[in-house]
Amino acid sequence: MANTVKALKAHSHEEDIDIGLSGTYRAEISKSLTEILAGTYRLTIKSHIYHWNVVGPLFKPLHELTEEHYEALFASADIIAERIRALGHLAPVSMGDTSNLTPKKGETDHDTANEMIADLIADHEAAVKLMRKTGGKAGDAGDLVTEDMLTARLTFHEKALWMLRAILSQ
Repeated sequence: MANTVKALKAHSHEEDIDIGLSGTYRAEISKSLTEILAGTYRLTIKSHIYHWNVVGPLFKPLHELTEEHYEALFASADIIAERIRALGHLAPVSMGDTSNLTPKKGETDHDTANEMIADLIADHEAAVKLMRKTGGKAGDAGDLVTEDMLTARLTFHEKALWMLRAILSQ
């Protein structure tokens, strides 16, 4: 049993990594990616909450769109976490590390579909800004994999913004 526990204990191998990216860069970008991962999880959960609770004339389009979004966001969380691991750092492993993965109390208390959409728009915009900044740093460092991953994530978020705004248009 002791061997099993030891084998399952997470540990970083950053000292063994020689992929043309400095240890300092990998630590900094992993920290940014962890922030992106947290935002992705918060947005996944919010999208799911709104999927369950939307009512009114926008029910069907928002119910369907939020389902598409939370499924895509959940899948992307794995991609982001795996990139953090590939850079030699741990994805969040304790409750302290995960405290900002969920919306704060009252953050999803919206009564109308329009309020829910506005909240999702704000979170997608925040994600886009952070990913664009982080992707720029990755590109400057020659970290093509992280830059490419973030480009794909930006594509998703910008399309999500377009669709959410289209639902709100009169």
